[in-house]
Amino acid sequence: MYRSLLIFLAFMCMVAGCEEAVVPKPKAMLRLDYSAAENLVYNTENFSFTYNSTAEISQSKGGYQLQYPSMKGTLFLNYKAIDGDLDILLSDAQKFAYEHVVKADAIYEQPFVNEDNKVYGMFYEVKGDAASQAQFYVTDSIQHFLTGSLYFYSKPNYDSIYPAAVYMQRDIRVLMESLRWK
Repeated sequence: MYRSLLIFLAFMCMVAGCEEAVVPKPKAMLRLDYSAAENLVYNTENFSFTYNSTAEISQSKGGYQLQYPSMKGTLFLNYKAIDGDLDILLSDAQKFAYEHVVKADAIYEQPFVNEDNKVYGMFYEVKGDAASQAQFYVTDSIQHFLTGSLYFYSKPNYDSIYPAAVYMQRDIRVLMESLRWK
């Protein structure tokens, strides 16, 4: 009996001594590297702009879509001619941006002014699990009004889409800076 107890204790010591120490994983963010943007110019009847060559442009009734297949996201652009209704267009664009306040952690407004090319507008950066991660509008205040909204084809999870959102927000800023009215 004493011998079997000793064998059992020796066996238990060997089993307990072979475990590896549990080490928690360090906190980290997903790292995604995207290729450097090669810019191309796109011309429409009313305006032109520079866009990232990784985007595929398509046109539909009343607007354009810049689709980023590798990021599963689309930038929707809508153009309207101003017909004495600039105040309504501005109000609608601002209201549309703030519809995401329910799910957003924060919405940052960044005014945009390009006096030389008569392009004025606002860029809205949306933080958090909102449906859209960026909104913008630009206008010349006389004839042209363009709005844009960025959407991803996935459930809004800000941590997961953050790298792609930042990349595409940079592309939106390039689009705004390069916009020229005709």
